[in-house]
Amino acid sequence: MNFITSKRFVSVALALLVVCNITLLGIVWWQHTHKLTPFFPQRHHNGQQNPFIEPLGLTEAQNLTFRKLRQEHFVKVRPEMEAISLLKTQLVEESLKDKPDMKTIGALAANIGSHQATIERELALHFHELAEVCAPEQRDSLKKVLERLATHKHFGSMDRSIGPRR
Repeated sequence: MNFITSKRFVSVALALLVVCNITLLGIVWWQHTHKLTPFFPQRHHNGQQNPFIEPLGLTEAQNLTFRKLRQEHFVKVRPEMEAISLLKTQLVEESLKDKPDMKTIGALAANIGSHQATIERELALHFHELAEVCAPEQRDSLKKVLERLATHKHFGSMDRSIGPRR
């Protein structure tokens, strides 16, 4: 009797396919019900409209300048963000030791704060550069958009891992 045509092989293969299909459907369902909010939700790809155009009424030239300034800003702060990520990894490693060194934890936290302060300074300068591109009548709308971005109000009312935001 041929192995591939045996009832046992066909039954096992069919059972594995059913389990794989159920697992895949479960993963797709979970991803659909647990959508992750991106850290930078205003980054649009594939030709989607810049989120500043409609609320500010940007011209095409202003839109291009905004896009260029935003790209430059993200390139400028990326090393700081990467440094924070590395320091947070070290902080977690230190905090999970049997006897964590509080001086090391304090130094890591202070270093993270230093990098975060640099990011915030760069963000303020970036906001100023964006404001310089706007006409005086566009600045009030820019202020509202930037306040929403800076305070993370664009993330929605619920972060599934933390709880409701206020």
